[in-house]
Amino acid sequence: MKSYLLLIIGMAIVTYLPRLIPLIALNNRKINKRVEDFLSLIPYTSLSILIIRGILTAGDGMMVATIVGVGIAGIISYIKGNLVLSVLSGILLSFIVLNIPM
Repeated sequence: MKSYLLLIIGMAIVTYLPRLIPLIALNNRKINKRVEDFLSLIPYTSLSILIIRGILTAGDGMMVATIVGVGIAGIISYIKGNLVLSVLSGILLSFIVLNIPM
């Protein structure tokens, strides 16, 4: 294929349609409260899975920095409830731990 533009447009349509069709079909329907509560937890679960996977696959030299970074981010998130502050503090502390000469 000489031009990838048609391929990119096709992939965009195939990716977009499964999101658009339920949105249009279920636009005016009421969702059960339990289902809505369950669906609201999916982003947190997905983020937790990615974080745990990152911890478990961290290299030998990164394990301590990863655990310290996630720990401080969790503590600050619990105390302050600020996502940006907790992520930045986790990154900063991980950077500091990685650069301490041992």
